[in-house]
Amino acid sequence: MRAILGQLLTLLPHGPVALARVVDTTGPGPREPGAAMIVTESGDVHGSLSGGCVEAAVVASAREVLDGGDAVTDRFGYADSDGPAVGLTCGGEIEVFVERVSGERLPLLAALRQRIQEGSPVAVATTLDVAPEWKLLTPGDGEAWHGVDRDARALLDAGRCGVVGADECAAHGSPRPRTFVQVFAAPARMILAGANDFVRALSRTGRSLGYRVTVVDARETFATPARFPAAHEVVVDWPHRYLAEEQRSGRIDQRTVVCVLTHDAKFDVPALLTALSCPRIGFVGALGSRRTHAERVERLRAAGVTDDQLGRLRSPVGLDLDARTPDETAISIAAQILAERGGASGLPLDRTDGPIHR
Repeated sequence: MRAILGQLLTLLPHGPVALARVVDTTGPGPREPGAAMIVTESGDVHGSLSGGCVEAAVVASAREVLDGGDAVTDRFGYADSDGPAVGLTCGGEIEVFVERVSGERLPLLAALRQRIQEGSPVAVATTLDVAPEWKLLTPGDGEAWHGVDRDARALLDAGRCGVVGADECAAHGSPRPRTFVQVFAAPARMILAGANDFVRALSRTGRSLGYRVTVVDARETFATPARFPAAHEVVVDWPHRYLAEEQRSGRIDQRTVVCVLTHDAKFDVPALLTALSCPRIGFVGALGSRRTHAERVERLRAAGVTDDQLGRLRSPVGLDLDARTPDETAISIAAQILAERGGASGLPLDRTDGPIHR
């Protein structure tokens, strides 16, 4: 919707439009969730959903919605390019939500554009029912909304669009509406210092959780894209120098995760010193034994790290899962990151009470 937001704001003062958005995809597809198309009462079309595969069918649904019909959800799967069926020839499947949008949405859309122009993370949550409701979500807003606000903000924190809800809310004992969360923010970052098997495993886990993963190591022989295929980028540089430049450039924020997995004091101490000096960083962890941790803390203190900064360091990083292999260790570290991001205890659920999804 980002691409057609300006047109939406221009058109709405002159009358309602039909807004069609891709809300879910399966398999290969031409567009990601959030791709949008506008259909006006005069039949003008702005934007696209699939490069031409399903647009005609969506326009037909849009006209029905504009004529006073309820919001509709259309799902399109594979269709032979030579056959009569409407669908995708790429083999994937998309779900398209079509709703009538009127001028009452203008204040929210104007606020959305303002947030985007400021570079601030923001999301729009839309209930996928016959009378859709919208909610503008920001990181600092803790207002409850239909029991889906926590899950929706988790997507905002991760920088990913997605569908939440459609189940029972334990806190309220009522159904949660199926809700599309369209996020207008870059994905949260995971920066991994080192170039070993533990980094490779955590890069896979981090990517599966929606993080944009960067692997950084000064050793050109080891820091190669071929060795870390799950990473979005592999940087050959000293980790502390790379982190300092990212901080100066404003690319480290409260959602950024930094894990130092080098097992080498000449790499990890400068990297941790730099990471702990970043005022807005979200999570800083370091791998190692308790003996390694104790020695590392002494070096960090000698380098001028304060007690408050050391209090932000998670070392040895990870939860107590008896993890031994790189893949098990990656799960242990990811579990701690998720627990801290959500303010959770990390305890087994059968040893806690109250709602599972707080």
